Amino acid sequence: MDKTAVAVVGASGYTGAELLRLLIGHPRVQLVGLYARRAAGERLPDRFPQFAGRLDLPIEPFSVDDVAARARVAFSCLPHGESSPIVAQLYQRGLTVLDLSADFRLRDPAAYATWYGHPGDPLCREALYGLPELADPARPFRGARLIAVPGCYPTAALLALSPLVRAGLVAAAGIVVDAKSGVSGAGRTPSAATHFPEIAEGVRAYKIAGTHRHTAEIEQELGTSGIVLTPHLLPMSRGILATCYAEPTDPARPAEAYADWLAAFYRDRPFISVVPTPPDTAHVRGSNRAHLFATLDPRARRVIAMAAIDNLVKGASGQAIQCMNLALGFAETDGLDAIALFP
Repeated sequence: MDKTAVAVVGASGYTGAELLRLLIGHPRVQLVGLYARRAAGERLPDRFPQFAGRLDLPIEPFSVDDVAARARVAFSCLPHGESSPIVAQLYQRGLTVLDLSADFRLRDPAAYATWYGHPGDPLCREALYGLPELADPARPFRGARLIAVPGCYPTAALLALSPLVRAGLVAAAGIVVDAKSGVSGAGRTPSAATHFPEIAEGVRAYKIAGTHRHTAEIEQELGTSGIVLTPHLLPMSRGILATCYAEPTDPARPAEAYADWLAAFYRDRPFISVVPTPPDTAHVRGSNRAHLFATLDPRARRVIAMAAIDNLVKGASGQAIQCMNLALGFAETDGLDAIALFP
């Protein structure tokens, strides 16, 4: 079987390393190039020792000509603002490109000035938003060449909320998303906010009151506004737990109806499980799985919908591979069927 040639641009960060970990075991692809700016000239095990004896490729400076000559598919793991010009070049050269930054997630280029402080690339209008379980049937993944891989907070919140909003079981207005994330979501570059003594013994909220950029994605995909997103940083490496609160459209609806609807909606989706008790990030660690839960608080008249994912896998690199599989006509689970690491 011929394998599809794949390159990873931005291979020196956490999402790049997670892509490589998963792609090594993918039966339909071959890694042909790793690219990064600051790590150029190193070999991969020098930057990530876990690859010693498994993947000893050099990390090279990015060249669009080089990537286009070697690869059919490119993953871009660069920061927002840096990714769009590189993605545009690769897309124009005919590659299938999966962008893990935010540069193509919002459909309105004008929104980028508000949320990201830089102009949006008009190419974002062509990008497919890469959340397969909630895909628009009018825009199939098969054959898509530019896919914007969602953010980790939106992935968790949307998986929990979107089926309930679409079915009219909860109101689209007044939604609150209270979410907790592991520190790897902040990237590999050290900062005071993620230094071990600063985070190890506490829990803190950050970018509150409508200032977190992922708010725009959640509102766009739910088709509403006024979402309250409050993210928190936890002293753990991986995982996101999103607890979402929404007003039921019928307060007399039984509590079990919400979980039942989620289970029916995701019945044929290989990476979604609706679990009988509130989910735990430890039960999805290292996997592309999402564990969902929903119920009604009858006293407060609020639906509580929850999702647990690994922010580096289903919230980033695993989801990117899932999108690639669908775009190229591979089995959706290729390279992604590993069970979570527990304990």
